[in-house]
Parts: sequence; structure tokens; C-alpha cells
Amino acid sequence: MSTSETSRFVRVRVEMVVEITDADALSGTALESLAAEYGEPGGESAEERTHAEAAVREDGAEALASLIDPFDLVSEVPGVELTQASWSSEVIDYDPEDPDGWDLDDGRDDDGEESDDATEDDESAFGVPHNGEEDDKGVSTEQRV
Repeated sequence: MSTSETSRFVRVRVEMVVEITDADALSGTALESLAAEYGEPGGESAEERTHAEAAVREDGAEALASLIDPFDLVSEVPGVELTQASWSSEVIDYDPEDPDGWDLDDGRDDDGEESDDATEDDESAFGVPHNGEEDDKGVSTEQRV
């Protein structure tokens, strides 16, 4: 049997470039989200909350990553259940006027398969916890349902 006949699991890859047009609004929204997630200051996770708040104040990519939730992308799609997700964000040099500025084949060989040079381990993780899921370093990068 082919893979398509035997597997019900599909990997969906989405890559976007967004422009932060109002850093204060972005960080403010991220701070509000963190406050709702952690509850009152000074609780059990006060150190973690302080770290997350500092990160979203200092870095727009961190603020954005703390607000993005891949579960929202498929939560209302009938017949689909999200089993695992990972995401990250980073500040990049990007020129919207340069048509070659974004290589859509990045990390893929000529057959469209992921090359050995690009693995999931190459993805950098953001440092802001999200939805209370953390890895051993206190960084939320992957969630399983």
C-alpha cells in the first residue's frame, strides 16, 4: 500500500512573512494575553511570567509567536483533529521589492522532499511560553493534543 492509502496524518507547512506595523500594539496585546494566561502576578509561575513579559517587550518576533496558535487554524475544520504543532518566529531581513528575496524551495531538494540539510531540529524556538505547554528548557515550541 502507498503512504496515502495507509496514513491519515498530513504534515501542513505554512511559512509567512509579516510586517509589524505597530510594535506597541503588538507587545501590549501579547502582555494582555500573558496576564490572562498566568493570572495574578506573584503566583507559582512568577519567574516564568517575568521572563515571558520581558521577552515580548524586547522583541516583536517573541510577541507575535506568543499570540499565534496553530490550533486555531484547524479547530473548525470538519473531520480534522490537530495532533501536534510547532511554530517559531524570527526577525529577518526582507525586501518586499525583491522578487527573489524569499526562496519558496528553501530546505527542499529537486523532488520537493525535505533535504537532509533542513530538519525540524534546525527550527529555532521562541522563548515565550504559550498555553502552558513547555519543554525541558521552559520554551513552548510543540504541543500534542
